[in-house]
Amino acid sequence: MANQLQFENSPYLKQHAHNPVDWMPWGAEALKKAKEENKLIIVSIGYSACHWCHVMERESFENSAIAQTMNKFFVPIKIDREERPDIDQVYMLAVQLMTNAGGWPLNCICLPDGRPIYGGTYFKPHDWQNILLQIAQMWEEKPEVALDYANKLENGIQRSEKLPIHPIPEQYTHKDLEAIVLPWSETFDKKEGGYKRAPKFPLPNNWLFFLKYAVLTNDQEILNHVHFTLKKIGSGGIYDQIGGGFARYSVDHYWHIPHFEKMLYDNGQLLSLYAEAYQQNKDPFYKRIIEETIVWAEREMLAPNHGFYSALDADSEGIEGKYYSFSKAEFDEVLGKDAELFSQYFNITEEGNWEEEHTNVPICAINADQLATKVNMSADEWADFLKTSKRKLFDYREQRVRPGLDHKLLTTWNALLLKGLIDAYRSLGNNHFLDLALNNAQFICTELIQDNNSILHQPRDANRAILGFLDDYAFTIEAFITLYEATFDQKWLTIARQLADKAIGLFYDAEQKTFYYTSSEAEELIARKSEIMDNVIPSSSSTMVRQLKRLGLLFDDENYTAIADQLLANVFPQIKTYGSAYSNWAILLLEEIYGINEIALTGEGALAFREELDQHYIPNKIVLGGTEESLPLLENRIGKETKAYLCKNKTCSLPQDSITALINYI
Repeated sequence: MANQLQFENSPYLKQHAHNPVDWMPWGAEALKKAKEENKLIIVSIGYSACHWCHVMERESFENSAIAQTMNKFFVPIKIDREERPDIDQVYMLAVQLMTNAGGWPLNCICLPDGRPIYGGTYFKPHDWQNILLQIAQMWEEKPEVALDYANKLENGIQRSEKLPIHPIPEQYTHKDLEAIVLPWSETFDKKEGGYKRAPKFPLPNNWLFFLKYAVLTNDQEILNHVHFTLKKIGSGGIYDQIGGGFARYSVDHYWHIPHFEKMLYDNGQLLSLYAEAYQQNKDPFYKRIIEETIVWAEREMLAPNHGFYSALDADSEGIEGKYYSFSKAEFDEVLGKDAELFSQYFNITEEGNWEEEHTNVPICAINADQLATKVNMSADEWADFLKTSKRKLFDYREQRVRPGLDHKLLTTWNALLLKGLIDAYRSLGNNHFLDLALNNAQFICTELIQDNNSILHQPRDANRAILGFLDDYAFTIEAFITLYEATFDQKWLTIARQLADKAIGLFYDAEQKTFYYTSSEAEELIARKSEIMDNVIPSSSSTMVRQLKRLGLLFDDENYTAIADQLLANVFPQIKTYGSAYSNWAILLLEEIYGINEIALTGEGALAFREELDQHYIPNKIVLGGTEESLPLLENRIGKETKAYLCKNKTCSLPQDSITALINYI
């Protein structure tokens, strides 16, 4: 018989609907049951594309003996971490405090009131059964031990990431940046790109900071490492060389063997990163990566309502990476006379380049396109030849069982992909990318933004409506500001400002000078946390603060600027302790030190000027314009003639007649 998860919308929860465990979704019913029966709670958190989540399900949650123990002594609750990141945030922190480690699957044993007392990630079946029995016995015989530990742990959770309020410095300096960058850059892997560690995550926001920093400071060594890293990532197995799109991370030092799940949030951010890199360095390799990734997103992740789905599974037919790997014989069969050339291009061998015998994950050398000269092809001929061969391999691969799709439509991740599409449009000038972006923005407006300017975390379903979290607001605001800059359609900026005002009302604590991750109207958990540190996605706080700074400049509103300035001052002492975990804050610091170029383009040719401007890389700018005096910076500057103005620190240049003149002025 199916358990209560059969009625859920999340694919991850539905995957567990036929486990012998009496899983319940998180909610009042499960929490009430635990209190009434005085049972401990098992909070088990994962997501549909998580390989080790599937392993633990097969080994433990489908094991009838283990399920019997879970059902007898506990109230088992299953949570999709992507659906409820607020719950995941609290229990992940608890497990990190207990074990100095974290990850998914996340399994936390809690008191009937939800406070954690024990936790970890993946457990082997025998270990999991023993732990459950021991803790059940302790709860029956010595409950005071559990209660005492829960109190101490709760205090630790409450204190974590709580920053003191610091005075705002009169001025940030280049020395402040050096104190951050010097120790951070010492971790660079000069041989393989990225950092000297494995597994290797792409961390797009880190490289976005270094790209901006290198250009602004004219640091050629760091700039070279950024481009080297992007070439290594785009040439590795972490990038799907056949079908486009990026996997979540590589398990090795070489960007070769990925953890094969493809997440929307990685791909959205990487589109933005490669688009900025292409603006700075017109490498056709970057253009190909951008175009192939958008083709993948449109082909495999786009919903009929123009939202984008969340993720593709790492596994197919129960085997990780089976869909994406090839034998040499398959290459020979599909490519015929061209197989030898492309086996060389993709490093395909008879014995295999992976731990699985005779199995290959396609990977290129960063100079692999030089093979074009070997076969006497021009760059354009080679590009067509490569595209045709990839298409043959893709069509062959499509005959296999595809990885599972997580069809959730999450606000934050859609906003990240939306911004990636806009950045790609501005960098490459492809109008189709803008059409995709506008359709997606309309989906967000129609299905996620409510009449009172509040946001839902995902579209409402038959079970519930989940209120938006701070990242849902912050990244949507960022995407809509970016969409305004691409189109000069004031509508997007108006919505961004309305959302910012709503977010300040729901999430900002004026006394503590911090943004909380959860709304003041949301369900009360055991702690209300601020999300300060940047991770694989920049933190909700850093993103919100950066957007308030931009809105403050666009609308000449000191209220936005004052909040942003104070939060940066609070976080500033932390940045140099671990630059990688504060990269988005570091971008804000960079903009404080070098200033933001406010570029106003007015008149009937404003959009044409914007297109020309976007052929240049200016890492610290906002762009506004059009034919209406809709913003303070546009007042008294609108006429039929097309003009460009540069403003900085409340001082504006004389009107320039061309983008060339403006660039020279900058």
